[in-house]
Amino acid sequence: MTVNFPPDFLWGAATAAYQIEGAALEDGRTPSIWDTFCRTPGKVLGGHTGDTAADHYHRRQEDVRLMAALGLGAYRFSVSWPRVQPTGRGPAARRGLDFYRALVDDLLAHGIRPVVTLYHWDLPQELETAGGWPARETALRFADYAHLVGLALGDRVELWTTLNEPWCSAFLGYASGVHAPGRTDDEAALRAAHHLNLAHGLGAQALRAVLPPAARLSVTLNPAAVRAHTPSPADLDAQRRIDALATRIFTGPMLHGAYPDDLLADTAVLTDWSFVRDGDTGVIKHPLDALGVNYYAPTVVSAATDGRPVPGGEPSPWPGATGVTFHQPPGKRTAMDWAVDPTGLHDLLMRFTHEAPGLPLLVTENGAAYDDKPDADGAVHDPERIAYLHAHLDALLRALADGADVRGYFLWSLLDNFEWAYGYSKRFGMVYVDYATQARVPKSSARWYAQLMRTGQLPPYRREG
Repeated sequence: MTVNFPPDFLWGAATAAYQIEGAALEDGRTPSIWDTFCRTPGKVLGGHTGDTAADHYHRRQEDVRLMAALGLGAYRFSVSWPRVQPTGRGPAARRGLDFYRALVDDLLAHGIRPVVTLYHWDLPQELETAGGWPARETALRFADYAHLVGLALGDRVELWTTLNEPWCSAFLGYASGVHAPGRTDDEAALRAAHHLNLAHGLGAQALRAVLPPAARLSVTLNPAAVRAHTPSPADLDAQRRIDALATRIFTGPMLHGAYPDDLLADTAVLTDWSFVRDGDTGVIKHPLDALGVNYYAPTVVSAATDGRPVPGGEPSPWPGATGVTFHQPPGKRTAMDWAVDPTGLHDLLMRFTHEAPGLPLLVTENGAAYDDKPDADGAVHDPERIAYLHAHLDALLRALADGADVRGYFLWSLLDNFEWAYGYSKRFGMVYVDYATQARVPKSSARWYAQLMRTGQLPPYRREG
């Protein structure tokens, strides 16, 4: 099998606004749901907040120079909704948009392609107070926001993403409550999923109306590579139920214009889905130019023998999936306790190759957290991350050889950052951030990735030391 990537393959890294920007109270930015969630006792490890994060808002130029030194071809970043439209309604805030205008200009000046994600979980708190994603109005407000950002950046940004991982926004935010806004209401979570889908469609329409014809639109999902624990009919049915809630609840309307019948049946005890209005799925099925796929680890499930909901006794992110048990796959783990299994990435890329032929794919997030520490000389060696990246990029190469039309790969993440409910305890970056000084130190994985981007060839993996 070839070890070379296509010559026009897009190499990049990704970040999210709340995780790196800081400057939470500057230039007119108002609180997002994550600002509120972080200040709720017991919700975020150590009581950490994104108030400062990696201070990217003030270190933008330094960070872009770092990207250029590493040889990034593209940088996928998100726009902070409460920074550019502080109440979630009305006109844009000039100072907020100016930051992103300057960032895009800096990237282009260094030959780096900007890739904009409009929503990476930082809903303006005022919109949550008014109902949040379970309310249809939020989808309408998202379309207005998309219009504002499209007008401001559309002359220089070619690749746009409406939403990042709407599954997390809906089910971690409104069902299990482990993410902002921390609600635990199954029916509200299903409403949120639909209105996120609707926001995607309305936002895509709003962007199409103001962007040049050459602009490309995408959405980024985190589809689950769901596997049955055994081939028994009960375990296969558990696999089907979780696949519906993890993936097909989004790909059904986005790619095929309808919610899956089995999903509706599985969740009928929770809702009659009357919040889906005539014409909604037609709006959601807006033509896409690319599909973003985020992948970290597979999901292994079985039918529960004792009929208990999962995880036992705690609010679950899986509405209607009572009686499904989740299993930890064997093998190595990351610092997140996630299994290292690159075959799931290959499986997902081939799934969408067959399900949506002709639709280009992007791996918009892939990476791993490890317990990275500087050595006595200040260098940061992360051989486990290099091994993880090598294995997953090898799986991507296999998918290319098998016919998948994958156009690019974005490593998660450029920088160590605020890792949501884990605060600053987990490090995903290929660049180490000393939070006390905000110094940036490229890890050995950054040098490895720089070589890969420069040559387009996956080098043989040799463990350091």
